[in-house]
Amino acid sequence: MSVPVYKRVILKLSGEALAGDQEYGINQGFLRDIAVQIKEIVESNVSIAIVVGGGNLWRGADADNKGMDRATADYMGMLATAINALALQDALEHQSVDTRVQSAIEMKEVAEPYIRRRALRHLEKGRVVIFAGGTGNPYFSTDTCAALRAAEINARVILLAKGQVDAVYEEDPRKNPDAIKFSELSYLEVLNRGLGVMDATATSLCMDNKIKIIVFGLRHFGNIKKVIMGEDIGTTVS
Repeated sequence: MSVPVYKRVILKLSGEALAGDQEYGINQGFLRDIAVQIKEIVESNVSIAIVVGGGNLWRGADADNKGMDRATADYMGMLATAINALALQDALEHQSVDTRVQSAIEMKEVAEPYIRRRALRHLEKGRVVIFAGGTGNPYFSTDTCAALRAAEINARVILLAKGQVDAVYEEDPRKNPDAIKFSELSYLEVLNRGLGVMDATATSLCMDNKIKIIVFGLRHFGNIKKVIMGEDIGTTVS
């Protein structure tokens, strides 16, 4: 297909995806590949906003399990998403893609505050908007942020790009190579089976607002554009 199926999308990039084949940090080569793909999408007249995670730099849940105050750990995770957002903005601007970072936590020297109407205006002008800082609240994941922002900017689909897996499986395919892969699921199946596509809050928010979720892998170059063009890869939750 040469015509995009979706006109406005939220791309959710996990922190692990930005690490590429590294265990930690930001893989510049992988980041550049993502930026090249996003440029192609923008040139196809698709309006795209991005929510970034921070797991390549800090995982609040792990710190919480080791005794750190949960709210403090989550706020640190929000700062990690801001670092990733700025790195992605730099990579996109090196590809001549006009980009704005909006943060749910005020840091006016490096990012705009998140203002819904301003975000919509950026998208209308063809700019890529990167949402950093999650929802700005502890106890909510960046998956929930992706679902919330999708509802706010009227995006009908969330592209859930993964670094380690290429779809939703009944079990972790890295631990069980024979795990069954799903091509389609309903929201209720995801919730009832505890498949971990997104956390329960994010999945419920998508279900309430009829926002489709497509889970796919980033290991193969061009997968982001393939999904937007309607190719059947990964797992669709609707």
